[in-house]
Amino acid sequence: MASLKAPRDVFGEVLAILGEDNEKIFVLDGDLAGGTKTSCFAEKFPHRYLNVGIAEQNMVGVGAGLARAGFIPIVSTFACFAPGRVYDQVRQSVAYSNLNVKIMSTHPGLAVGLDGAIHQSLDDISLMRELPNMVVLAPSDEISTKKAVERAISYEGPVYVRIGRKECPVHFDENVEFEIGKGYTLRDGKDIAIISHGSMVDISYRAAEKLEAKGISVRVIEMPTIKPLDEEIVLRAAKETKGIVVAEDHFKYGGLYSAVSEVVVDKYPCKVKCVAVEDTFGESGTPEELYKKYGLTEENIISKALNILEV
Repeated sequence: MASLKAPRDVFGEVLAILGEDNEKIFVLDGDLAGGTKTSCFAEKFPHRYLNVGIAEQNMVGVGAGLARAGFIPIVSTFACFAPGRVYDQVRQSVAYSNLNVKIMSTHPGLAVGLDGAIHQSLDDISLMRELPNMVVLAPSDEISTKKAVERAISYEGPVYVRIGRKECPVHFDENVEFEIGKGYTLRDGKDIAIISHGSMVDISYRAAEKLEAKGISVRVIEMPTIKPLDEEIVLRAAKETKGIVVAEDHFKYGGLYSAVSEVVVDKYPCKVKCVAVEDTFGESGTPEELYKKYGLTEENIISKALNILEV
């Protein structure tokens, strides 16, 4: 079996490849090229790469300027810094102006692990999905990350891409076209639907397999686009199953759970349960330890599903 790749590694590789044919790509880094893997691009195209240092707000401003000059700027750092440290600059200089800036951040969620609570960005999706004009992508594995980065760069307008640090088994079909605003059914079922993104996709898939062993038919949906949300696939799940479990490495407020709930409350009310980080910050620990402590587990997904089914 081939070794798993971390999405951030794929991000670096894809940037370096795309830079060969697209001379408009310009990468900005906040002194974290080794962590984000933008170093791959810097080595090949030093004249289209700039390390702005620990000055993330300035980096967004530079990106906005480059976009106005006709470049496709890639603003890259850890998710706790972009959007965490740069929200005002993203709001005013990028989203409000509807500029072609791509914010591609790595190291989101509890999966950051030992870096601790202040580096565990659990609110980034919430911050970005509320902004007009902003597209929000959260791919899960090496295939969906590659396709998401490619599509974000070809898309005209501001995009936030949430890129994981943690290696994830591949579930996204290499032969399937990645479309902004589309969710993907990884396995079909009629009793329960599990909708997830990022590192929680594989955990959701494994939970579904265990539920299937209990005789419960489970639909697993990967949702790599958080905004614009694929309302059609959500509503089909609401109508064709007995309820939905949303699983994400993010606060329960403002992320995919909120987005799915907004759709079903407005258009087809059904039971929706959440597996996410509750109203608390994380702490230092391995990703596995933190996922267990904060409930981002197969067992919790199974429990929520059984609760919906009243089994």
